[in-house]
Amino acid sequence: MSRQEAKPPVWQIVGYKNSGKTTLVCSLVERLAAKGVRTVVIKHDAHDFDIDHPGTDSYRHRKSGAGAVALVSSRRTAVIEEAETGLDELIARFSGYDMILVEGFKQAEYPKLVMVRSQEDHSLVSRLTSVNAIVSWLTDDKVKGSMDVHPGSVPVFGVNDTGRITEWLLHHSKHGTTEMNGN
Repeated sequence: MSRQEAKPPVWQIVGYKNSGKTTLVCSLVERLAAKGVRTVVIKHDAHDFDIDHPGTDSYRHRKSGAGAVALVSSRRTAVIEEAETGLDELIARFSGYDMILVEGFKQAEYPKLVMVRSQEDHSLVSRLTSVNAIVSWLTDDKVKGSMDVHPGSVPVFGVNDTGRITEWLLHHSKHGTTEMNGN
């Protein structure tokens, strides 16, 4: 299978609210971009969000009944659809990228890095499927002493260990930067 046909690796970053998911995702994207890895982020929002605002032409288009509005400039494209799009469909849309990071969608079946901010968050680890790593705010002793899964079964990274997490993601995605850049 050629790189054009290969699907990019998908990694979920999951955790409870305020566990540091967005901060970790942004740091990983920055590090991956520095290595030439073209990364997509798909974020789940449990609330009804609106990125379009009164006074813009696109807002007027939507309010007049358009089912979708596309805004295109020489540098960026945004599509606003009045429909929920499934995670698998979004991933398929971004198949031309090198890696996809998904923030949220806890119940999806992709490999997960679970954010643990407090000991109470550990129960999440045992309730999820496809847990491949834990990213913890706690010290190693607190993590090992309270995990519901065997602490040696998945790696545990510190929340600020984004360099190691990035290298781990690249290694476990079976991609090196030279392969991704086509070199």
